[in-house]
Amino acid sequence: MNIKTNDELKIPNQAWGIFLISVLGLFLELLFIRWVGTEIRIFAYLQNTILVVCFLGLGLGMFTASKPILLRQSLIPMTFILLLMAWPFTRTALDYLSEMLGVLADLGAWTDTVTDNPGIAILSLLTGLALTYFLLALVVDMFAPVGRILGRLMNTHPKPIWAYSVNIAGSLVGTWMFVLLSYLYQPPFTWFFITGAMLLLFVFLLKKDITMNLLLLSIGVILSWFVSQSPGAVNIVWSPYQKLVVDEAGESGDRVYMVTVNNTGYQAIIDLSQSHVLANQQSYSPEFMGLSQYDLPALFHPDPKSMLIVGAGAGNDAAGALRHDVSSITAVEIDPAIIAMGQEFHPERPYSSPNVQLVNDDARSFFATTGGKFDVISFGLLDSHTATSMTNARLDHYVYTIESITQAKSRLNEGGIVVLSFEAQKSFIADRIRRALKEVFGHDPLVFRLPPSRYGFGGVIFVSGDMNTIQKQLEATPELLRYVKHFQEAYPLYFTNDTKLTSDDWPYIYLESPKIPTLYYLLAFLMILLLVRSLRKWEARTAIHIKSYTFWHFFFLGAAFLLLEVQNISKASVVLGNTWLVNAVIISSILGMALLANWIAYQFPNLPLRVVYSLLIGVCLGLYFVDLAKFGFLPYFTKAVIVGSLTSLPMLFSGIVFTRSFAVAKEKSSALGANLIGALVGALLQSVTFIIGIKALLLIVAGFYLFSLLTMPGRRPQTTSSALPVAQ
Repeated sequence: MNIKTNDELKIPNQAWGIFLISVLGLFLELLFIRWVGTEIRIFAYLQNTILVVCFLGLGLGMFTASKPILLRQSLIPMTFILLLMAWPFTRTALDYLSEMLGVLADLGAWTDTVTDNPGIAILSLLTGLALTYFLLALVVDMFAPVGRILGRLMNTHPKPIWAYSVNIAGSLVGTWMFVLLSYLYQPPFTWFFITGAMLLLFVFLLKKDITMNLLLLSIGVILSWFVSQSPGAVNIVWSPYQKLVVDEAGESGDRVYMVTVNNTGYQAIIDLSQSHVLANQQSYSPEFMGLSQYDLPALFHPDPKSMLIVGAGAGNDAAGALRHDVSSITAVEIDPAIIAMGQEFHPERPYSSPNVQLVNDDARSFFATTGGKFDVISFGLLDSHTATSMTNARLDHYVYTIESITQAKSRLNEGGIVVLSFEAQKSFIADRIRRALKEVFGHDPLVFRLPPSRYGFGGVIFVSGDMNTIQKQLEATPELLRYVKHFQEAYPLYFTNDTKLTSDDWPYIYLESPKIPTLYYLLAFLMILLLVRSLRKWEARTAIHIKSYTFWHFFFLGAAFLLLEVQNISKASVVLGNTWLVNAVIISSILGMALLANWIAYQFPNLPLRVVYSLLIGVCLGLYFVDLAKFGFLPYFTKAVIVGSLTSLPMLFSGIVFTRSFAVAKEKSSALGANLIGALVGALLQSVTFIIGIKALLLIVAGFYLFSLLTMPGRRPQTTSSALPVAQ
């Protein structure tokens, strides 16, 4: 390979170089997936978009590893993105991307742009796509030099499997570094400061443009401090899930704390105590006192002694239950930062009451593990602005499936009721929830819409469970009956009765029917344009040999791997909870399984690959028929081990195949590049779950592994070239 002398990476220990660049690559990937998805809300629903362009940049860098490595080619786009996010004008413009792309209104993004003027709609969409293309091009360019460094080091390392093992170990460390920072609530300034420290090492190792690179690094870190700020905010917290900002609103004597999530209104922390409402009657209609959406769950039951609140937020629901003397309240909230905000800012101090038990958990996980029974189960406004990394599922998707509501029903006492609140911006969402409740409880729920007011954000209220209990309570409480009838007449709801129900296999509550949203097709077209542009910019057109069996072999392995990872996270979320920690553990178990596969390949270099392929494809097909949700009742550690082992088992066999093939690949960087391009396609293919469901991904994965078998180069690895050294 022709590499200019003055461009060589002068690293005394190549293994350490591979480790450090692998840590940096994975850390930077997770950073941008989360950060861009936070600041530009549409990417919270399209997280795969950032993942895809990260893979594209890394892959192009791998394919062109022999070309000069200029770190400024990474630092300039990174600094420019930080500048765009730090300057208020451009930050606002980028945030408005969500409204521009939301004009199609078929993705279920919050505050979809509504306009009757087709010209304005088209202009908005085209502007949004142009800005998106520009932003994604910057991300691709930022990752390409990182891919070149890794590819160069992998190509020149004398022990390929050891080098690949070090690469995996570095990726594992990069993952948990970011997980630790998320756990510690660290803001983007800390993320970029650590990124800068890692990049600083390579600035001196490459020994080119040192002054310029140091200047760019310094500017980038300084800009990241401004990016982390929110002027005028009472409090800013970067929780493991999202960016939370607390602002004050209202007039003197009637302060309301507003909480925004990822720059979008999420909830208000409201004082609805009788004394406060009576003292501020100019803001609160007296006739609705004690009848807010937070009071209602307790009002529909004649004697609620125990209540479960899922999606408890900052404490409004718990405060409502306390106002009606519920003696035992279990408040479940997935985000610990929101719990802390409620403890600090809620004026009624509901989370300080001895009657309230706080649980930091996912609703589904709690349904599966609690042994308690409740008179009332209240679903708070769980509608989410946050997506789960690596999948198309949002945090709340699995809470409203048939399986979830069935679990909730099993936790009701005799005569118990369920009160579910949801801001159903589309009529089909309300129809879906109504039909799901009817399916589980066997009768139509009581449904009415509350408008937003000082008493709460409103939304559609569904009341189900024991209808005799509900009906008797309405008859015994005339003011409640008048209240319900008033809003049913003032805000009538219309149901089609034919909306597809959501299940754990198809949990897409915000999607009207099984179809790929139009925005996904437009983004796929954008990716094609981006690919053509990036191939030219990074001079990669002649480096990718698509006619080679080796390319397609690693391509299919990469595509299958990514889809299998998506499948694992989705299945684990149902059983273990849709939490950030579960995602990190699953990703780590996959990387750990890859390390185990490397060890097996070292210990048994002559293991017949056709046997391994038979086990690999057989396990994928077998898992199609396994319902992991049945393990939900087990103790957490036990079910975590079972679920983790079952879902990661295919990774063991695929890892053996990859390691054996990688050991004999002539150009390690090209093999990894093809693998990343395959993973890129796999990420794009996630959208098919909108049509076929999540479980069917296993069939596609099995097909990809079969194609990788058919394209496997007919060579046997040499034991000497694949041997792992005892120490390095």
